[in-house]
Amino acid sequence: MSVKFGVLFVCMGNICRSPTAHGVFRHKVNQLGLQDRIAVDSAGTLDYHAGSPPDKRAQLHASQRGYDLSDLRARQITPNDFNHFDLIAVMDWDNLSFVQDMCPPKSKARVHRLTEFCTHHQADVVPDPYYGGKQGFDHVLDLVEDACEGLIVHIQKQPAL
Repeated sequence: MSVKFGVLFVCMGNICRSPTAHGVFRHKVNQLGLQDRIAVDSAGTLDYHAGSPPDKRAQLHASQRGYDLSDLRARQITPNDFNHFDLIAVMDWDNLSFVQDMCPPKSKARVHRLTEFCTHHQADVVPDPYYGGKQGFDHVLDLVEDACEGLIVHIQKQPAL
């Protein structure tokens, strides 16, 4: 069976929030046996960290909840991503604006804030934990886990699947 639905997670540098979402979502997709039907990737709006692994704190907090981010590497979003991915989930308002500005008009409906898919938490954005303490990374994981569950339900309702 070929991949039917692609999801791209986007934050600023692709070293904290979007790789966390990538790893959590990939884990949940694999647990459900949907890896042949759902593809996942992550990117940053900026290329500051291209080729770098996720932040060590993001990896540590993710691993404490059973998620492995060690194989992920930062990259910058490209125009081709709008052709390849069915849904682009951004982490905050700045990234939403950046992605919408570079997005072709026909693809704008594919761009969402990840928190739109939260079912338990009320949040407009996934805040950047980079300059904060460990509680910031835990909060990111709380939001991301919730949103990824809601996102899977959303995708399973799509006619392509």
